Amino acid sequence: MTGKGQNDPESPAPDKAVPEKASLEGKGLVTHSVEAGRKLFAGPCEFLRGVVDLEGLPEMGAPEIAFAGRSNVGKSSLVNALTGRSTLARTSNTPGRTQQLNFFALGQTDRPALILVDLPGYGYARETKATVAAWTRLVMNYLKGRVALRRVIVLIDARHGLKDNDHETMKLLDGAAVSYQVVLTKSDKLKASELATRLEEVREGVRRHVAAHPTVIATSSVDGLGIAELRAEIAGLADPQGIGYKAREQ
Repeated sequence: MTGKGQNDPESPAPDKAVPEKASLEGKGLVTHSVEAGRKLFAGPCEFLRGVVDLEGLPEMGAPEIAFAGRSNVGKSSLVNALTGRSTLARTSNTPGRTQQLNFFALGQTDRPALILVDLPGYGYARETKATVAAWTRLVMNYLKGRVALRRVIVLIDARHGLKDNDHETMKLLDGAAVSYQVVLTKSDKLKASELATRLEEVREGVRRHVAAHPTVIATSSVDGLGIAELRAEIAGLADPQGIGYKAREQ
């Protein structure tokens, strides 16, 4: 699996290669990981439920991966790109549309390999303080008490980089001892040189957070940049029997 971090001596400098290729080759992402990711997200994907309070949470079983980010970060578009389904996660021109925890099961029907959890977006100014406080309470209670949660994917708009409320969210995750990984969205909006600079800036910011995974992945739901890599990263956290994929021995 990819993501051994900053100390990998074979990792190319970000300005020497296209970010996706650099991550796939330099981070040691091998073919069977990519294929496992492809198979996981090409398989069945079922909406389980939307949750507005802790009492509505489904029973824990398969590993869970949660997606978090600012309300206009392109979270729904990325989830749709990962699954290859244009309507799995609802997209809207109005940020903050996701107002509940949405659970999706990936993999075989009788034994899901993974549960995707779409968290409410943060940082949307039009919501009342009471609404934001209620969302925050729900999300933090879920994060702190969910043993099945393997990782939170924190989405950052590549055009803007890490903002104050991103750091605030990351500090909350640090304090809750929840493992998380930063993924850039909308990377197609930047030139290659700009994206390389942004990646280095975000990596530097991530180093300040104790619970953050060291590997930052640049993605685009428009041109597919980084989608195969992110699928592979997530598949490495899933139940392999649920995926129904076994890599051929090398």
